[in-house]
Amino acid sequence: MSRIGKQKITIAKEVKAEVKGQNIVVKGPKGSLSFDFNCLIELKIEDNLISVERKNNTKEAKSLHGTTRAIIANMVKGVVEGYKKELEIIGVGYKAQMKGKNLDLNIGFSHPIEFSVPEGLKVSTPSNTRIAIEGIDKQQVGQFAAKVRRVYPPEPYKGKGIRYLGEEVRKKIGKALAK
Repeated sequence: MSRIGKQKITIAKEVKAEVKGQNIVVKGPKGSLSFDFNCLIELKIEDNLISVERKNNTKEAKSLHGTTRAIIANMVKGVVEGYKKELEIIGVGYKAQMKGKNLDLNIGFSHPIEFSVPEGLKVSTPSNTRIAIEGIDKQQVGQFAAKVRRVYPPEPYKGKGIRYLGEEVRKKIGKALAK
């Protein structure tokens, strides 16, 4: 039995969850999310608790059990609290700014790099070297943050690049110092 899958999900007072066939819709103060789950999984809502159970013990059902429970728990948390990822830019003259609904990065390339912000996300730049990404969908927030970071990941010699706030980059010693 999946250790994660057998845990029940507590629904907050301000959250409403509905199961319609193979779809669950979670509505809260920050918005609404829906998820289509596999037919091998069964959801039950009783007394402000969601329980995730599998219909049989096949390998596929076992692998989907904990994953489905984690996704639904993230949905319930997202519509109440939301999710936030912060990135920082390290490098002389590197900066980020919002231009309308686009994120504009100047990070040492011959041209600025623009990202259009997906629907449902709120991106802000508290300073020239910080990017804050907020939203109710954990997967969408993390995916957009990874997409921005992938443009210029931190390099190991000087540490320049885009990194998550608080991420530590192990630096290598240069060729001149290595013996």
